[in-house]
This record gives sequence, C-alpha cells and structure tokens, in this order.
Amino acid sequence: MKNLFAFLALNVLSFHSFSQEKQQDSTKIQTLDEVLVKAIRVNAASPITHSNIKKEALEKRNLGQDLPILLNYLPSVVTTSDAGSGVGYTGIRVRGVSAQSTNITVNGIPYNDAESLGTFWVDLPDFASSVESLQLQRGVGTSTNGSGAFGASINILTDAISEKASGEISNSFGSYNTRKHNVKFSTGMLNNYFEIAGRLSQINSDGYIDRASSDLKSYFLQASYVDDNTLIKAIIFGGHEVTYQAWNGIDAETLATNRTFNPSGMYTDENGNTRFHKDENDNYKQDHYQWHWNEKYNNSWSTNIGLNYTYGRGYFEQYREDESFTDYDLTELIIGSETINTTDLIRRRWLDNNYYVFNASANYKNEALNFTFGTSYSTYKGKHFGEIIWARYASDSEIGDHYYDGKGKKNDFSMFAKATYRLNEKVSLYGDLQTRFVGYKTTGLTSDRVNMLIDEAYNFFNPKAGITYKFNSVNSLYFSYARANREPSRSDFESNPDIKPEQLNDFELGWRHHSKVFTMNANVYYMLYNEQLVLSGAIDNTGTPIRTNSGESYRLGLEVDAAIQISKQFAIQPNVTISTNKNKQTVTQIDGNLLNLGKTNISFSPDLVAANAFVFQPTNSLQLAFLSKYVGQQFMGNTDSKASKLDSYFVNDFNITYEIKPNAIFKSILLSGLVNNIFGEKYVSNGYYYTYDDTWSDPNQVTTIEGAGYYPQATTNFLVGATLKF
Repeated sequence: MKNLFAFLALNVLSFHSFSQEKQQDSTKIQTLDEVLVKAIRVNAASPITHSNIKKEALEKRNLGQDLPILLNYLPSVVTTSDAGSGVGYTGIRVRGVSAQSTNITVNGIPYNDAESLGTFWVDLPDFASSVESLQLQRGVGTSTNGSGAFGASINILTDAISEKASGEISNSFGSYNTRKHNVKFSTGMLNNYFEIAGRLSQINSDGYIDRASSDLKSYFLQASYVDDNTLIKAIIFGGHEVTYQAWNGIDAETLATNRTFNPSGMYTDENGNTRFHKDENDNYKQDHYQWHWNEKYNNSWSTNIGLNYTYGRGYFEQYREDESFTDYDLTELIIGSETINTTDLIRRRWLDNNYYVFNASANYKNEALNFTFGTSYSTYKGKHFGEIIWARYASDSEIGDHYYDGKGKKNDFSMFAKATYRLNEKVSLYGDLQTRFVGYKTTGLTSDRVNMLIDEAYNFFNPKAGITYKFNSVNSLYFSYARANREPSRSDFESNPDIKPEQLNDFELGWRHHSKVFTMNANVYYMLYNEQLVLSGAIDNTGTPIRTNSGESYRLGLEVDAAIQISKQFAIQPNVTISTNKNKQTVTQIDGNLLNLGKTNISFSPDLVAANAFVFQPTNSLQLAFLSKYVGQQFMGNTDSKASKLDSYFVNDFNITYEIKPNAIFKSILLSGLVNNIFGEKYVSNGYYYTYDDTWSDPNQVTTIEGAGYYPQATTNFLVGATLKF
C-alpha cells in the first residue's frame, strides 16, 4: 500500500518549496537506479565481451551529433550518417553486423522497432543528454528483452536521481548551420523522497549533403520516489523529427565531381526545368511512457517491474513523376481522343503504431551466488497506409483516400534465468537460459499494392554459459558460448516471403588486465551462423537495406582495447579489431548463368577497424583529445565484386573541453570544441550495390549490369558549445 500511495503522489507533487535535504546515502540511490538494467547488464568479471560508457564521457563530445556518432570510437564500431555530418539519420554497425541485428534497450525496455527491427535514433534527438550510462555488449551477450542480439546489444540507463536541485543550459553551434539548444533541471530531493527532473532540446542542421536538413525536437521528464528500499519512476520522453531525405545516395561519377549532390526530391517541371520538391521530408513523432518499480526486500532479494507504452506516427513525403494510375488504384481519364493513365503526384506513406511492454525480474544474491530470473511480454500493432496529397491528374480520387492499407501485429514473450556462481576465489561460472516465443501477422497491401499475408510463429531457445578464471588481482581469463535466434523483419518478408530466421553460435575467449596505469581487454570471437540475414547491398525505395539468407557463414576476429596512463597528464586509449568474415558458399546469377563463387566476404564487414585517443589533461579543468579512426576496405555486396567495394578511410578528430568553476551563480561552465575530420579526408562510410539483367542490347544475350550508390561523409567541420550548470 505504501508503494501505491507513493506512485499516486508522483502525479500530484507540486513545486511548493525546497525542503531540507535528507542525509541519505547516495550509493543506495545509485544502486536502486541501476536495478532498472540489472537484468540485462553484466559486471566487470562476467564472461561477456563489453564496454561501459558513463555520462561524463558522452558529455565531452555531446554537441548535437547523434548517439551512434558518440560511440564511434568503441571497439569494432563503424558509424555512418545520411546527411554526412552526424545529425539526422545515423547508423551503427558492430563487428560488421547491421543495426537491424543490434538489440537496443532503454531502461530494460526494447527500443528496436518491432516490425523493421531497426533503430531510428533520429526519433530521439539529443537523447545522449539524458543518458546516465550505457553498456555495449559485443556478440550475443547476455539474455535481453526484445529481438535477439546478433552483433551487439546496447542497453541504456537514463538519468539517475539527483539529491540536490540543479539546472543546466547548453548551447552549441557549428558547421552547416548546426545548432543545439537544451535546458535541463532537477528539483533535487523534495520532502526527502521525491524528485522531478526534465529536459527540452532542439537541434537544427542544414547537413553536409545538399538540402539534407534536420529540424529535431525532443523532451525528457521523470518523476521519482525513493526511500531506503524502494524506487519508483514515471518517465516520459519523445521526439519530433523533420528531416529532408538523403537516402538515395549518388553514383561514382557524381561522387567525384559533386559529392554533396542530393538527388532526393528532384523532378522536371512542365517547362523542362529541374526543380527539387521542398517538402521531400521524413516527418515522424514518437512518445514513450515508462513506469518502473524497484524494490529491495533485504540484502539478498530485489525485484523490478517495468511498463512501457510507445506511440509513433508520421510519414515521409515524395514527389513522383509519371506514375501509373494502376499503381494507385486510379481510373484512366479520357479527355477527347486522349487517354491519360499517368500523372505527376505527391504522396505520403504513413506509419501509425502502438507498442506495449511489460517486464518483470527478480534477483537473489549472496556471497557466492547472483541469480536473476524474469519475463518480458510485448505487443505491437502497426498501420501502414499511403495517400496522394496532390496530383496533376487526380482521376476519381478523393481527399483522404488511401491507395494502400496494411497492418502488422507482433507479440513477443520471453522468459529467462541467469546466474553467476563463484566456486572459489579464482573461478566463477555463468549460465543463462532464455526461451522466446514470437508471433507475427500481417494483412493488407504493401506500398507496391502487393498482398502481404504473413502469419508466422517462432519458438526460440537461447542457452548461454561461461567461465571466468581470476589469476590474481589484475588478470583474469574468460570463455563463453552463446546461442541466439532471430526472426526476419517486415522488409525481409516483403523482399522474400520465404525468408528464414537466422541462428548464431557465438564463442568468446578473452583476457582482462586491470591495473592503475594499464588496462587491456583482449578477446577472440568466433561467430558461426546459419542462414545469417546479411545485407545484400541493395536498398528499397525508402532507403531500407534489403537482407537475404546466406546459408552458412562465420565471423572470426581478435579485439584488443587498452587504456595506458603514460603520466598523470597523458594517456593513450587504443583499440583494434582484426577479423575475417565469410559466407562459406555464395551462389549467384551472372550474365544469365548460375555460378558458385565459393567462399566470399560478408557485406559491410571490414577486416580491420581501429581507433585511438591521445588524451592530454594538463590540469583538472582542461582536457585535449586527438581521436583517430581507421576502417578497412569492405564490400557492399556478397560476391566480392569490384563494383561493390568501399575504400578504406582514416579520419581524425580533435576535442577540447575546459571547465570553469565560478564562486557564484554557476556551479560549472563547461566549454567544448570539436573539429571533425581535421585533415579533410574525402571518405565514404556507407553505400549500396545492385545488379540487374540487361536484354535490351541483345535479346539473345543476358548481361548483368552492376551499379553502386554512395553516402559521402563531411570533410573538415566543427562544433563549439557551452554548458552552464547551476
């Protein structure tokens, strides 16, 4: 009953006055906060390969770029940006695995879109400003909520409770008319138990690519109740993004002569002039409502319950030339002796969805055993429909008509139990069992007006086990095995109704050395796939990558990351991944002949990814960092075609932060500067590859034509900002 009253109180609490601060152990609050993600995170001694990032590290480069860009220097990570400057649509790949196979959670709640399986960070602009910490697990990792992890999982913990009242104003400006403004506040602890905190943000950018503008707004609000054993949080956050489309890319010739050109929205008017549709935009809103209740019963037992509702709605708008009436269910027009059956038009393709999640977990621990078990259930309902908002010849259409309607429904239920047992001072064992039941059903038409009737059910069993051996206080060795299964996405079914789910067996062997001046993590991974859903290289008409089953494939690699404290002022933080990523057998059709190419490289999987940070901190207030990133050659398809090759690139950034602590008014003034691509490298981090059969030149001969598109990234650009804390 006490907890019920506490929850109700959150909704009626007003800003009446600041009460005397409760003398409370902040460690207890922090521990209760971390229970939100305890069920899906691992600790430093776990046999799971992972990296931890805290708020302070994100803050130094958080000047408006998206969260994936801020994670660019982690091991095995490759990032990209449609607009070229890190604002708007951005993507992240880990160990060469696409974002569709990376599991994302926010406070333990799945964030991946249930149908597309993708993660659209643009829907949560400036979310990094509300992140307390995050953990990136590479490989399968531990059991998590939502779709399985096939390359990585990123679990995010949002802002922790603040004991003291605070405020924050942050502004940054930079190249391409990029600017970010946000305000944050916390009431601190009111009446010894309550806190309300929030954030409002706005980000705008013209983008490096022509017209690839972004107009992004977001908010974050949480109300918390806490005592010695209870934490209740009600959290609301969301965003509204309007971005000019830049997903079409450019060909090699344009890349060489006009690398910022954007063909999106281009059309020819009635007078033969080339024009660009001013509203070739993606316009989407997303709101998240979360409620969490963490309860500590004694030194051994604690529980966590999480509820979530996500409401997403929006569209993207396109100008289309000479579209056939039959593609839009329109009737031919006969004017005199002329029959009209094509038209220029502007269309909007809509998505309206609702997503509900329930999570529950319990944890028991003593000196030897740490045991967690729980369940997660989610249900998703999505509506897909299209409408014509203008047409040169409207035929018999009416305002508000839909030229296609489709629905998708997905239910996801999972149960897990995981435990770490310390046999003695040197050896600990890890076990993790998960069952997952997925049901996916679609009705209606696709945007191409093709029937899409999918009714699939999947039952997955995902066991994991590992062992950690501690040689001494600074050295340990671990080995783990993990099994994962993952269902196809909606777009996978659209491209191939017979698409199969993918399976992965992940083996990890690692060594950790942690001392005061030298930290190193080294691990070898072997990821053995069956029917891996690899990127084919092609994209659909919304820029979504098309995936295909690849039979048997594998990823074998060595990851090493380190932190070396050369002196009190100077540190080096390198990491490198050396890997080989192969489809064991690739069969494809070339020039009308079915060819077995044997072993080929997996698309978008460079053999070498390396990063380094030289960090110089002459005083506690000033820090300078020189950041470097190398990404090796990669192929955009799975046939090792030269036409699909992306060249390697080496990019360097410079980051400087200076903190002033005045005696009055402001608690802190943080000045930040970031120069990206300081040496002006002209590089491409992403693209697409396609083939088609040509019979026009010679009807008796099939010729396979290859082509590629590229997404160029920005040359030298900068961001500067100031954060005032009080």
